[in-house]
Amino acid sequence: MRKVGIVGAGVVGTAVGVILDSKGYEITGVYDINPESTRQLVEKVGAVECSTLQEVAERAEILFVTTSDSAIGNVVEVLAKEGGFTEGQLVVHMSGALTSEVLEPAKAFGAVTVSIHPMQSFANTERAISNLPGSVFTIEGDPKSHVLAADLVQDMDGEYFFIDKKVKPLYHAGACVVSNYLVTIIDIGVQLLESIGIPRAQALQAVLPLIKGTIKNIEKIGIPRALTGPIARGDLMTVLKHLDCLEEMAPQLMVLYSWLGYYTTEVAKAKGSVDDTAAEALRSLFLRKMSSTKA
Repeated sequence: MRKVGIVGAGVVGTAVGVILDSKGYEITGVYDINPESTRQLVEKVGAVECSTLQEVAERAEILFVTTSDSAIGNVVEVLAKEGGFTEGQLVVHMSGALTSEVLEPAKAFGAVTVSIHPMQSFANTERAISNLPGSVFTIEGDPKSHVLAADLVQDMDGEYFFIDKKVKPLYHAGACVVSNYLVTIIDIGVQLLESIGIPRAQALQAVLPLIKGTIKNIEKIGIPRALTGPIARGDLMTVLKHLDCLEEMAPQLMVLYSWLGYYTTEVAKAKGSVDDTAAEALRSLFLRKMSSTKA
């Protein structure tokens, strides 16, 4: 199966098209509601610019529906009404939040359905093309799809594991915490530096080496060993100074800091760098600060 159709020529659809084209797949048709997006991908891979969903589907052995999450179900329903699926066709979406159930109408035609989601962040098309290879993908769907989906992932130079549709929301929540919330936490750290007079752009540049160093530590020695700082040392006095200064200068961040500190204490315990007494003192401190702030 080497003939690929793509419905949805946004960041992910374009990246998939470019990468698979470079691996010898034939991109037989492209359609996007935005004609300019369609044309851009067509020019990149030398595909046919299709004017309807059915035209893309009938040319493809593998059909990617890489639209927005809210549009995937509608695309599949329209194609089903038009008889756009074929026996043995692999129908793929790449949403992290939706399961393969959204592709269910395709099964009535003998198509095989699967969700393939890369655990990766794509800020723009160029970054997506660069970041997709080497990513880890989850595969969820019809067991008949597993071998075909695994081959696709490997051809995109990715690794993979299989999950059940019941746990996909929790999988997606974990990915959101690691990626989306990381951006938020960095923003909060930058805000704290801004509050003492460091310009935002300079503050961000200042913390980037720290962020990269932490990620390298996690990569090299894992969690919890990569944890450093006052909580990892059981340094209650330093944490108290943080909290006192937050209370005076950034009280709106007190609860968040305390919740993060509370859970970081558990990581420190897992590392073995704090004993039960120190851990309990830290937890009690954070709980008191959260209670007093809410009150």
